[in-house]
Amino acid sequence: MTRAAWVLLSAGAALFVALLAWQGLGSVTATLLAAGWGLLLVAAFHLVPLVLDAISISVLFGRGSAVKLRDALYARWAGESVNSLLPAGQIGGPVMMVRQLAQRGMRMRDAAAAITVSTTLQALAQIVFALLGLALFGIYATQSSSHDLRFAAGVATTVLGALIVLFFVAQRRGLFGWALRLVSKMPIQRDWSALATRADAVDAAVQGLYRQRRAVLASFVLSLAGWIVGTVEVWLALYFLGHPVSWIDALLLESIGQAIRGAAFAIPGSLGVQEGGYLLLAPLVGLPPDAALALSLAKRAREVLLGVPGLLYLHFSERSWQRRRTTRLPATD
Repeated sequence: MTRAAWVLLSAGAALFVALLAWQGLGSVTATLLAAGWGLLLVAAFHLVPLVLDAISISVLFGRGSAVKLRDALYARWAGESVNSLLPAGQIGGPVMMVRQLAQRGMRMRDAAAAITVSTTLQALAQIVFALLGLALFGIYATQSSSHDLRFAAGVATTVLGALIVLFFVAQRRGLFGWALRLVSKMPIQRDWSALATRADAVDAAVQGLYRQRRAVLASFVLSLAGWIVGTVEVWLALYFLGHPVSWIDALLLESIGQAIRGAAFAIPGSLGVQEGGYLLLAPLVGLPPDAALALSLAKRAREVLLGVPGLLYLHFSERSWQRRRTTRLPATD
């Protein structure tokens, strides 16, 4: 973990603690405990958008691929667990998904290309989802006091949009080859020629995937469906927390809340930022501040309930792969 990551994590943790202290830890905890076993149902429902995300990845594999939907589901589960619970920002998850697919028989270049394109399309779908929330925001935010909320949501969506445009342009110009050439300029004694060939092969695979327009469109639609279906998770959580809202209100909270969280991708788990986003949005749907923080904690509880088993699966999967790899290596005298 880099020093910058530690600084961002510390800042997020400080903001998280400050928001809890400001609203009163006792009242927030009491609201969260009111959900009881309902949190398990919220966690279980998250499997639906998780499966949709896995399908959105698998449609990019193509016919005759060595990996199937089940492999994409395991990879997606592991990647999301890493993103949610480990201090790796939003980079560790995709890297781990590529590794998982490669371990299950997919060529590394094809795995890297599929995850790169699917990550781009999921981010693009998130922007569309956020714009839907902003449209609802325009209907709700009629009071002069809502200008700060409108500004925050607009900034978050703009940042997300700028990031995805830069990421897409970098892919079109050879992201992996460019990154390797940048690293090769560092004072590291190594032969970069073999890695350069692999990086160029990944870039070519990415370009090839983008030319498969039907698969790209299907992946985008499935990703967008995953974001929209995820709205039910917010609706369920608030229902069990004792603060039921309409589906439109839940969609507004989820779309703008996820945009704010996505804009803070550099902070591990968007710690503190997610909580602040829900506090900003809570007045729009008549949600008290303690319920808004309890909602954020409920989502984090879901991340733990699904993420810890995901990390355990990842641990044993890595051990199993290393064992198989060792047995395949020829014995040396």
